[in-house]
Amino acid sequence: MSTTLDVNDSSKDKESVENVQHLKERAERNRQKALLLKKSKVVCHPYTKSENGDAVKDRLIKVQGQRVIDSGGGFLIEENDNLEEQMLQITSEPAPIIVDLPHCEECKNEFKDSYLLQTFDLSVCDKCRDPEDKHSLITKTEAKQEYLLKDCDFDRREPPLKCITKKNPHNANWGEMKLYLHLQVEQRALEVWGSEEKLIKEKELRDVRKEGTKIKKFNKKIKQLRMQVRSSLYNKTSKASHTHEFGEDTYNEDDDTYTHTCITCGYEETYEKM
Repeated sequence: MSTTLDVNDSSKDKESVENVQHLKERAERNRQKALLLKKSKVVCHPYTKSENGDAVKDRLIKVQGQRVIDSGGGFLIEENDNLEEQMLQITSEPAPIIVDLPHCEECKNEFKDSYLLQTFDLSVCDKCRDPEDKHSLITKTEAKQEYLLKDCDFDRREPPLKCITKKNPHNANWGEMKLYLHLQVEQRALEVWGSEEKLIKEKELRDVRKEGTKIKKFNKKIKQLRMQVRSSLYNKTSKASHTHEFGEDTYNEDDDTYTHTCITCGYEETYEKM
């Protein structure tokens, strides 16, 4: 009887030692994994290979009869048949995130975001924004008249000028106004004309031509009045009334005008878009 008890006690002691050794080994493996995880600062990916080369499959779950992988990030990933071939290699050291903040052109300080940066791609912070003077807005019609620009100078010349749209304050039924940054319009005018002196000279020449056009229109009106007063001296053949049906507009880049032609009688009309 004593011999049987000694054998049982010896067997239990041996089993106890083995359990303790197993627990120590498992604790050491867990500690090493924790150290690696802390060092890499990366959450274990569901496709990451384990130490023995097998895929980590303890995240596999079933949803409506389909096997999926819990990513640990709040979403599920479908399990592929060729999972082993599509293992993702995770680097132990993640790449550093470097964000270069823009510098304000006025105060030279860094800033995260601003109205001018978002709207007109201009690196100026909200503190330095001057909406009444330097960073004021101008309509497209005013910009074309003041700086002698064409539609293509706004939209086709690279880079296209950014703008915002607002409802016309004079009439809600009219088309929306396009507002541009005055500073950028001035810079575009210098690109088009080369210098401020050339722009001023061109404006003077156009003023002279415009004055000549006014005189011609005035003389034409005087002639029409004379024709009405002295209608007996003019034998003008009257034509039947006709309503023009114009086709598509054609843009004339040289003089910044548009032309359309009546598809019935061939009458051609040239005009400017305001």
